Amino acid sequence: MHTLRTRRRRPFRPLRPLTALLAAACLGLAVPVAQAAERPASTPDPARELAATAGPLTDTRTLERIVGSAKVVGIGEATHSSAEFFTAKHRIFEDLVERRGFTTFALEANWSTGLLVDGYVRSGKGDIEKIMRDEFQNSYAFWNTGEYLDLFRWMRQHNLRHPGHQVRFMGNDLGYAGPNLFDEVTDYVTRTRPALLPRFRELYRASRPAGDDVDAWMNAYMNMPITERRAMGADVRRALALLEEQGPAGPGRAAREAHTWAVQHARAIAQVGTEYTYDFGSDQGIAGAMLYRDRIMAENTVWWQRHTGDRMVLSAHDGHVGYETPNPAQYPRIQGAFLRDALGRDYVSIGAAFGQGSFTAHDMEAPGEPLRVFTLGPLGPDSNEAVLDRVSTRPFLLDTRTATPAARAWLAGARPTRSIGTAYPWPGDVTDQSLSRSYDAVVYFPRISAARLRH
Repeated sequence: MHTLRTRRRRPFRPLRPLTALLAAACLGLAVPVAQAAERPASTPDPARELAATAGPLTDTRTLERIVGSAKVVGIGEATHSSAEFFTAKHRIFEDLVERRGFTTFALEANWSTGLLVDGYVRSGKGDIEKIMRDEFQNSYAFWNTGEYLDLFRWMRQHNLRHPGHQVRFMGNDLGYAGPNLFDEVTDYVTRTRPALLPRFRELYRASRPAGDDVDAWMNAYMNMPITERRAMGADVRRALALLEEQGPAGPGRAAREAHTWAVQHARAIAQVGTEYTYDFGSDQGIAGAMLYRDRIMAENTVWWQRHTGDRMVLSAHDGHVGYETPNPAQYPRIQGAFLRDALGRDYVSIGAAFGQGSFTAHDMEAPGEPLRVFTLGPLGPDSNEAVLDRVSTRPFLLDTRTATPAARAWLAGARPTRSIGTAYPWPGDVTDQSLSRSYDAVVYFPRISAARLRH
């Protein structure tokens, strides 16, 4: 996979031939002259205004101006399984690693999964294809793609070539806690507080997966009576509190470091247990669970950044990296808002959008909800995408903070915008969004194609 820096920069082809559009001339961005002329002089064409500051996706200068000195850069996706979103994140991460010293790629994946992938990229431990096949199941199956395999292999090769500049992977989500995560905690207890091991085993007995079938475990957990799930959640929280009470096993930095990581692993287990204590049979319970999830994903990301000091790329859906929720009833507050609270300007959010193309999702109108590829045309004349589509025929990046005054006025308006998750069709696939209130920047793809799922 080529980096942004090493890709040969091609001219940014406009939608129509340029005439005397001075603002667009420097980048080759343009809007139809005839359409622009039809508008009253007092109403600037938003596409032309956007073109004045947008830059080609392959232009590293535009990216680096957007990122600035941020410590965490959230990059979204408007579908959960389109190749262009995944490959762009890969290229952006490569560029930020090589030019800006970034070192961690964080994904909307389970903490325990993150440890396994991190082991592979840092030391070559395990078979990455098997790790992906075993771990990316259920709601996370959309990450088992050729595009993410390419990313992980690049990360491994980077670490082999640059022993002094290692990159890492982390998962910040809480849908599942694998056996490896429980082992991290009990192995630590065995080394440092062996008398407490029977108590930890007792508290973890019901929650520790007996096998490695993630999909079966998640489905079984969801179907347990809520009283049983709440009892399990209380047990794993007791284990966390017990470990926190002990403190480091000895003096010195190494003891403090080992204790800090063990507590975070126990915290991740408790987070999973707490998530499943919500009543998923009620709208209020679902909203509470989603609010808790977004808050915890942000907290895990902030913990990692502050503990490691790494500059990070965070990959998640648009509905998690932004500042304004597209669906307040189900997602009362989202990860990006929590990250902004914690990090301020050290967090930058880049949303993603597309004009037309394909993605993979569960077909909600077919028996059994099978996975299939959907292809969509343009959204409509009143949408955000309709204007973005006139900026250029090539993918581009746009800083919503530094656009022209007329462009910022347009970006502030709420208009229909696509936001497609793991299932389609689904209520909320199109919601009214303000691009500038939701994101610091937007990456736009006129066309997308379905990612290479590896099932």
